[in-house]
Parts: sequence; C-alpha cells; structure tokens
Amino acid sequence: MENEVKEKSIEKRPLDRKALADIVDLALRAGQLLIQNGAESQRVEETVRLLGTGLGCDWGDVLVSHNALVVSHSSKGEFRTKIRRTSRDGVNMTTVTAVSHLVHRVEEGKYDRFKVREELKRISSLPRHYNRWVTAVMVGLACAAFSRLFGGDWAVFGVTWLAAIGATLVRQELAQRSFNKYLVVIATAFAAGLFVGIANLIHLSSHLEIALAASVLMLVPGVPFINSVEDLIKGHIVVGLAQAVTGVLIILAIALGLILAMQVTGITGL
Repeated sequence: MENEVKEKSIEKRPLDRKALADIVDLALRAGQLLIQNGAESQRVEETVRLLGTGLGCDWGDVLVSHNALVVSHSSKGEFRTKIRRTSRDGVNMTTVTAVSHLVHRVEEGKYDRFKVREELKRISSLPRHYNRWVTAVMVGLACAAFSRLFGGDWAVFGVTWLAAIGATLVRQELAQRSFNKYLVVIATAFAAGLFVGIANLIHLSSHLEIALAASVLMLVPGVPFINSVEDLIKGHIVVGLAQAVTGVLIILAIALGLILAMQVTGITGL
C-alpha cells in the first residue's frame, strides 16, 4: 500500500510550465487526429482528458466545437490552455483505433510524453490499408450490389459498378487536391451520372435510373449523421446540429450533381 502511495505521489508531482505546455500540445494533436478521422465528440473529450492525466496532469477540461478544439490541463495550480482549428476530413477507423491504443498505453504508464510525440507522428503518417484502386473496385461492388437490391438487372449491376469506380477515382483525385468538400461531392455525383449516361446512349438497359441512384451511394453521409445523433444524445448540441447540417448539405450536393448529370445525359425517371 505504501509503495502505491509513493508511486502516485511521484507520478503526480507538479509539472513545470514547459512540460505542461507540451502535454497540452500532445493532447490537442491527439484530439485533432480523432476529429479529422471521424470520431464522435465524447470519444475526443475522453481521449484528450485521459492523455493529459496519464502524463501527469491533475485534471483536464476539453471543449469540442465543429471546427475547433480547446484543451486546458492543470497541475498543482498551474494550467495551460490552447486552441486549435480542426476539420472533419473523412473517416479512418485505423487512425482512431491507433490513438485509442496509445492512450491506453499512457494510462498504463508505458509511454512518457516524448514517446507519445513519436507515436502521434507515426500514427498521423500511417498509410491506408488499401490502395486507391482496390478501394474504388470494392466501393463499386458495394454500389452495384445495392443496384440489385433496388431491382436492377445484371446490365444495371455492371453499369453501376463501372460508374461507381469512375466516380470514386474522381473523388479521390479531387480530395487529394484539397478542393472544397461540397464541390467534390457535386463533381463526383456528376461524374457517376456521366458514366451512366454513356451506357444510356448505347441502350444497355431500360432501367438505368437505378444505376444512376445506386452509383452515388458511397457519397451518402452515414458517419456524420450517426455522429450527429450520438452527439445530440450525449449533450453536445452545437456539434450535433453542425454535423446534421453538414450531412444535409452533402445530400443536397449529391442531388445537384445528379440533376446536372440528368440534364446532360437525358436520363429520366429518377
């Protein structure tokens, strides 16, 4: 028992200003990675707070906004507060899981702040499991499978698969060039519509409106809507509403892209 008390007193000894500022910066970076890769607000708050206390702080306060993150950690009366702008770039559960595992190791006392900084750098540079072509092909298959569920024949299945592959490649290319995310959605939906329009010109099927709808299903903002509901339930009202509005704007962008494609290709009946 005495050893445990001694260990706790050593672990929670007062931090100097430099160490405290460094810990706040590390906590901010971890929270930023989570927000950028699709984590909900509650997970961000818990991760940032646990990372700070695990590295020796007495307590931490976290404010998650739709486009900013505020972190304040304290140690024996001394505190540091930092704010950093954030953006919600997409979904990458590999990064979210890696940050969560990092925090668990900090809680267990295995990592100090220097090791945490190295790990955060490694996590931020992690490559995706699958290259762009594998991703495009599998996304195309998922959309094509939905076309069958919607009542399409095998011709519609093939058209949807090719259209979704092409649209996904367009989306990846525009996202790499840091275009506005709503413009990316409009352009992607329009590209999918053009691919379906080419099939319409050669009369591959009489139900290509199904392919037109199914080929843009990868754009549906499922994660923003799910996070919105979770945030609203857990009391993060502003963030939840912002996420919901983002989802609605993405849906409107999909609709605009499809309308433009329908006007160009002459497909009707959607």
